[in-house]
Amino acid sequence: MTKKIFRSTLMVAAAVLAASLVIMLGCLYDYFGVVQEKQLKDELRLAACGVEEGGLDYLERLASRSFRSDRPPDYRLTWVAADGTVLFDTHVPVAELENHAGRIEIGEALLHGESSSVRYSDTLTQRTLYYACALEGGTVLRVSAGQATELALVLGMLQPILVIGILAVALSAVLANRMAKRIVCPLNSLDLEHPLEQDAYEELAPLLRRIHQQRGQISAQLRELRAKTDEFEQITGHMSEGLVVLDREGRVLSVNPAAQAVFGAERSCVGQSFLSVNGVPEASQAFCAALNEGHGSMRAQYQGREYQFDLSRIQWSGAAVGVVLLVFDVTEQADAERSRREFTANVSHELKTPLQSILGSAELLKNGLVKQEDIPRFSGLIHTEAARLVTLVDDIIHLSQLDEGAGLTREPVNLLELAEDAAEALRGSAGKRGVRISVTGEPVSVSGVRTFLYEMVYNLCDNAVKYNVEHGSVELSVSHTGQGAALTVRDTGIGIPPEYQSRVFERFFRVDKSRSKASGGTGLGLSIVKHIVQYHRGTIDLQSEPGRGTVISVTLPQA
Repeated sequence: MTKKIFRSTLMVAAAVLAASLVIMLGCLYDYFGVVQEKQLKDELRLAACGVEEGGLDYLERLASRSFRSDRPPDYRLTWVAADGTVLFDTHVPVAELENHAGRIEIGEALLHGESSSVRYSDTLTQRTLYYACALEGGTVLRVSAGQATELALVLGMLQPILVIGILAVALSAVLANRMAKRIVCPLNSLDLEHPLEQDAYEELAPLLRRIHQQRGQISAQLRELRAKTDEFEQITGHMSEGLVVLDREGRVLSVNPAAQAVFGAERSCVGQSFLSVNGVPEASQAFCAALNEGHGSMRAQYQGREYQFDLSRIQWSGAAVGVVLLVFDVTEQADAERSRREFTANVSHELKTPLQSILGSAELLKNGLVKQEDIPRFSGLIHTEAARLVTLVDDIIHLSQLDEGAGLTREPVNLLELAEDAAEALRGSAGKRGVRISVTGEPVSVSGVRTFLYEMVYNLCDNAVKYNVEHGSVELSVSHTGQGAALTVRDTGIGIPPEYQSRVFERFFRVDKSRSKASGGTGLGLSIVKHIVQYHRGTIDLQSEPGRGTVISVTLPQA
């Protein structure tokens, strides 16, 4: 702005200077031209009177006196006869002059008594004024004088004009610079944070009031925007699902902490390509599908967890401007689906096996293909398989109840009494194999479902007896812990290989299938134990070494 004011002021000063010079020169030129014309006319009248009285003698005396002076006269007198013959000239000998009958001023003076004319030189820098008047006797006396033209006047005064112009422009530049700074200084010192407190130009008052109003509106909008941004960050920051907002080019605009944790990204990933953040090529296809079709989805795994990606298009005024991505942790759902499929397949297999034995034996008995002495054996087989089937169905129903988390009645249960009851119930089967069962510890009360807790202790003790060696031992101990009660079942059995220890709590999993079937196991015992512990918000730990036995520890919260 300072430069514009400076240039404008300087141009105005230069224009005013130029206009002043032109006007001044024009007025002076016109003034001195009028004065010169008047002087020539007066000189012509005086000379005319002298010629009429003294004739040629007067002109010669006048010429001799004029040229004897230091400064020759500016005028020229010429006496012309009626036929145009030059009778006398103060500057040029008469013999050298041509006939003047064709001169305009001579002819008009003979006709009208007086006349004048102007003639320019070839360079247009000089012009000559001619005045003529008729004398008695039919002669004409003419006076002439040279006069510089406007161009000659300018050329003659060029140097002083340039000097004056340069000085005037320099002075104008200095003044314009100072004036521009003085004008702009109050504007540069305006405090837009407090526009109404300014001591500025009165003309700026409406603008400052408008700025104050707009600043108030902007401040209010910023406060509202910050509040909404904080609210959005609070909401997205506490979401368990990951949230990522992308623009049309796939660059990250916003990412919440849950999504950062999933992708292992930092807050600085904003502005980067989403494909470079997650590193999954399928994400690009899902992103394109969301932009083109409105929705896209995919599944991917990160750090051993499975996630569901749902992408939806963001539209503004009918055009797609970006995509919002929601990330859901579906690991448990996926595991549950796989477990359900495996469970269904295993149940079908486990149910089909005893049913086939029952149907086969029953068909042989029905058709009379069994000898009389073999009937008890086939009947016993049917009874054994039917009992196994009933046990399997009971275990499946029990697992379903635990999966559904049915609201059963809880009560304080003495864990030591349950251990003693389970040990007493299994002493008969254990004695057949020479396995010794012992219970130690102190009474500890836990809050839970008595039937579930008894089944948990019974299954652990039953497994310890079934998979023990001849004349082995099973030790049950109950104790207090810092946070609850602990039940430990220790046996001297065959142990569990390390590669199977993480799977023994799976449904229908058996380490030694032949031995399990021989002992009547369904493969659901430890799975039921795990679900009972989870139902009571406890933890279970297994330590085993092949050939040296197994130790299973269960920790439950106290009542």
